[in-house]
Amino acid sequence: MIHFDNSYARLPQGFFTRTHPTPVRDPQLVALNRPLAERLGLDADWLASPEGIAMLAGNALPEGAEPIAQAYAGHQFGGFVPQLGDGRAVLLGEVVAPDGARFDIQLKGAGPTPFSRRGDGRAWLGPVLREYLVSEFMAACGIPTTRALAAVATGEQVIRETLLPGAVLTRVAASHIRVGTFEFYAARGDRDRLQLLADHVIGRHYPAAADAGELLEAVVARQAATIAGWMALGFIHGVMNTDNMAVSGETIDYGPCAFMDEYRPDKVFSSIDAHGRYAWREQPNIAVWNLAQLASCLVPLMGNDDAAVERATRIVHGFPEIYQREWLARFAAKLGISDPRPEDRALVERLLTLMAEARADFTRSFAGLSDGTARAELADPAGFDAWVVDWQARLAGLADAQAVMAAANPRRIPRNHRIEAVIAAARDGDYAPFHALDAALREPLQDRPEWDSFALAPRPEELVQRTFCGT
Repeated sequence: MIHFDNSYARLPQGFFTRTHPTPVRDPQLVALNRPLAERLGLDADWLASPEGIAMLAGNALPEGAEPIAQAYAGHQFGGFVPQLGDGRAVLLGEVVAPDGARFDIQLKGAGPTPFSRRGDGRAWLGPVLREYLVSEFMAACGIPTTRALAAVATGEQVIRETLLPGAVLTRVAASHIRVGTFEFYAARGDRDRLQLLADHVIGRHYPAAADAGELLEAVVARQAATIAGWMALGFIHGVMNTDNMAVSGETIDYGPCAFMDEYRPDKVFSSIDAHGRYAWREQPNIAVWNLAQLASCLVPLMGNDDAAVERATRIVHGFPEIYQREWLARFAAKLGISDPRPEDRALVERLLTLMAEARADFTRSFAGLSDGTARAELADPAGFDAWVVDWQARLAGLADAQAVMAAANPRRIPRNHRIEAVIAAARDGDYAPFHALDAALREPLQDRPEWDSFALAPRPEELVQRTFCGT
């Protein structure tokens, strides 16, 4: 049983359309996130029961659910699309956790909605397992993110380039409100609904904000922290469109996302990013671009005059300073420095340069600083040795350096070749590799012999160079 309190569904018509999930033929539970269920105050045993699985598949609606598909617009690779919306996701409702925090519960891959644009509204198993693994790893690393409550195989096939097994992901988020949600109403000149949306977001996410300008400031600060977290993990979102940027600051919409193996700042994985718009090093710049679109939407609520434009511009231009502070804190911690100083930036950047020249493994290089194996990852041992002299001098007197490094450098990441192997096995009905990788990624800082293989870099023939949305 779930106790819903659906604040977004109480907004006026236009913010969403009421729609029901489309039932599936033979739902089978693939994974249930019991710790997350407990966090939400939900009964995990009930969720794993036939009645619970029926709900997770979209075959049954629990009492109190008000299923809706949310409306939004978005800039996709810089081009504006005035209407997008949830084309394959249905928001069942919101729950209030025991600590008072509010969360959306959404079924992704639940069938067509009025926003499907001739799509089938379904998801296939591969992207569902990818999002489950990656989002839960991000949560384990302390990065703001949507979460995965469950994955259910549907017993049906979906058509992409070929027939593929279908699945539904139950996604949990502080909300699913995006920059593109604001763009939807701004593009229509609907100031009243813009104000309603801003008031809703302030009440839900930023209660200390007194007006739309302070709302913008808060979103800018949260996004700066989130993007810095991505960068410190070598994470590439892949599709940083405005409809994929949540105003809560959570990472959302794990499509062709990937983690770098070898360190290349210009690395792109997404098969649809032909020009590197969303490359790893471009992510902070794109965040500013997206936030500028949000600022444009909020200007009418900030006075809609030159002063409002100047204020909004100043707030967005404040992103780099916040981001650089967050970036330095993250990367200094990876070196064992808990109290970063401005001059530490040069120390970090020298190491990154050595790593880039060698195309060293991003994760293993940083993790290897603790146990002395980082040198083997680099092609210029002499250059690394010179860097180590300065690094050790900086750590002198820092008694907590090892602990700081251990907390900042995961031993394992969701490596692309491992995820591909999980998906291949799952297509044959074997979920054991998925569960093994899921267990290892939930404790990314811990060393266990049975997890050693997950920390290995891919062999040349295992490298994955392209990832796909799966839509």
